Amino acid sequence: MKLSAQSTSRHAPQARPARVDLHASTTAASSTSVARRYLLAALRLALGWVFLWAFLDKTFGLGHETTHKQAWIHGGSPTYGFLHFSAAGPFAGFYKDIAGQGWADWLFMLGLLGIGIGLCAGIAMRASAAAAAIMLVLMWSVVLPPANNPFMDDHLIYAIAVLALPMLGADRALGLGEWWKRTAIVRRFPILA
Repeated sequence: MKLSAQSTSRHAPQARPARVDLHASTTAASSTSVARRYLLAALRLALGWVFLWAFLDKTFGLGHETTHKQAWIHGGSPTYGFLHFSAAGPFAGFYKDIAGQGWADWLFMLGLLGIGIGLCAGIAMRASAAAAAIMLVLMWSVVLPPANNPFMDDHLIYAIAVLALPMLGADRALGLGEWWKRTAIVRRFPILA
């Protein structure tokens, strides 16, 4: 005897749809989202601190890389040592020529300070990230090739990481990013978000 599809479906046991615990799924997704936000904030703060610390050490000679006598506030040059003594490779002549120039010192130090504050506070993330990436690539180009690899070193890795921060919303936790985006200047000039 041949059963029709209609009679089979009427009498066949119906498979129950799998029970989905929406609360558990939502909670798991929410905790992953929270963890991601805080992990990105930690990366943002760590990279910001790298720049801010360099500014503080070079300005005040805190003794880590810059002695008190070499501090910028005591007449030392924040660019001279690295650019003059470490420059190697195809751009060495250019970097040795600008080593210790007043304009180069000011641009470098203002860059360190602005990037450090922007990243640590979570404000002006696009501008901070772009400036950081440019500065890191320039610092990478001072010593070519890098000591441990034909082309890759920590400067390029930091540059990639810092460029990802604004794209991934790293300003959403542990910072002033949400407030910053509501300010009049950002509403007028969205590029500053």
